[in-house]
Amino acid sequence: MTEIKAGFAICGSFCTFSKVIPQMKNLKEKGIDVYPIMSEISYSTDTRFGRCADWNKEVEEICLKKIISTVKDAEPIGPKKMLDILIIAPCTGNTLAKLALGIADTSVTLATKAHLRNGKPVLIGVSTNDALGNAAKNIGSLMNYKNIFFIPMRQDDPENKPNSIVADFTQTYEAMKMALKYKQIQPMIIR
Repeated sequence: MTEIKAGFAICGSFCTFSKVIPQMKNLKEKGIDVYPIMSEISYSTDTRFGRCADWNKEVEEICLKKIISTVKDAEPIGPKKMLDILIIAPCTGNTLAKLALGIADTSVTLATKAHLRNGKPVLIGVSTNDALGNAAKNIGSLMNYKNIFFIPMRQDDPENKPNSIVADFTQTYEAMKMALKYKQIQPMIIR
């Protein structure tokens, strides 16, 4: 695993950054060469969950690389065959929809398109309040796409947010190992 090059793309589910970034660090500590990618929104937006400058600094210190945060910077991922796997965590409902429809107009969606052209795996960690609503059709579509895999996921607050699903980001490494074998880790839906 120490020679694996993994893209790690972060989308704007800001409430999960504190759960996702430790997984990026975990991969790095296991010897994975991690290439950080952030959607334009996650790279440039301050929220009640933290300042973008602080998140960006932490990510770059973990990966020892500059964050890919523009469409222009994401484009070479495919032609240069930069990655063995691309992890998108957290992956928002907006990004799920764009991926399901083949829209590549953000750093994350273009990185995905560029990476998939090489027949390499993409691992998605869902985080959306609408996963069991409008986003369900996009998750279902992506589950049927070649080379797309998912980190196991669960309802995060069934009482107050019955349509919300969040990946169990602690399973990122194990899910990545399976995706590199072109297999979906099971079970995919957990309690």
